[in-house]
Amino acid sequence: MEIKNKKVLVTGADGFIGSHLVQQLMAEGAQVKAFVYYNSFNSWGWLDTLSKEELSNIEIFAGDIRDPNGVRTAMKGVDVVFHLAALIAIPFSYHSPDSYIDTNVKGTLNIVQAAKDLGIERVLVTSTSEVYGTACYVPIDEKHDRQPQSPYSASKIGADCIAESFYRSFDLPLTIVRPFNTYGPRQSARAVIPTIITQLLAGKTEIKLGDITPTRDLLFVKDTVKGFVAIAKADSLIGTDCNIATQSEITVGDLAQKIVNLINPNATILHDSDRLRPAKSEVFRLFGSCEKLKQHTSWTASYTLDQGLEETIAWFRNDQHLKQYKADIYNI
Repeated sequence: MEIKNKKVLVTGADGFIGSHLVQQLMAEGAQVKAFVYYNSFNSWGWLDTLSKEELSNIEIFAGDIRDPNGVRTAMKGVDVVFHLAALIAIPFSYHSPDSYIDTNVKGTLNIVQAAKDLGIERVLVTSTSEVYGTACYVPIDEKHDRQPQSPYSASKIGADCIAESFYRSFDLPLTIVRPFNTYGPRQSARAVIPTIITQLLAGKTEIKLGDITPTRDLLFVKDTVKGFVAIAKADSLIGTDCNIATQSEITVGDLAQKIVNLINPNATILHDSDRLRPAKSEVFRLFGSCEKLKQHTSWTASYTLDQGLEETIAWFRNDQHLKQYKADIYNI
């Protein structure tokens, strides 16, 4: 399927990955409709930072993914849906699991139900590497068991299953897209890389982190969104799930030291027990396979970790960006 000239809806377009995906889709020649979370401030999230020229080419729809009527209205006249809207913070899912079911599971149901009824040409549902839990083997391919180690990951497993059921029951042309640990400009401070960078740029010399032994497969956001587009173009991936990964891993501790060396080599890393996940909930190893993606598309990662970190740090050094982050608190 070609993306150029298609009417494309991106849910979660106001967020980190979603805002980058909107830009990539425009570069591909798509007509983009951005579903943003309605709020009384009329904030469009990270889309507010785009240029006037970019915004003039985006149709904005403010709504709530939990509302089936608003979702259906947004999807009318659309050819392709990239569904990214979700609650994603793991620590917050310990406190408020109900909201994760309502947003992630019911929200996905609203998308696939409307897609079925409206005859949408293509649906991409965003999953997460967290559904795999701690690796039973590496690299983790799409056949790996699902292990719900947090309410968040359980909600995403549920959303994946709802999506898959609509393909099997109604032949809905969808693919489940499963990016590994995406990072880059605009990422929330609930993630480890912005946590480290913002503490360092705020002048702190003692960087507080939780467990630094887990490994992660780190994917620069521009590579992630190119993966989304490549998957959308690959009709052979309809009815399947597909990882986007670098097929590599690094410990959180080594990652933190790498960032420290780039910003302030004199800083030290301190253990903060308040930032620990419960022992059975921590995902200790994520190391993804991208073989399926490469078999069906021409996608390859363009950024090394060092290149991605340099671009990310440069973005955070902009005072207009940094001031939006609260480096002095633990963001959950």
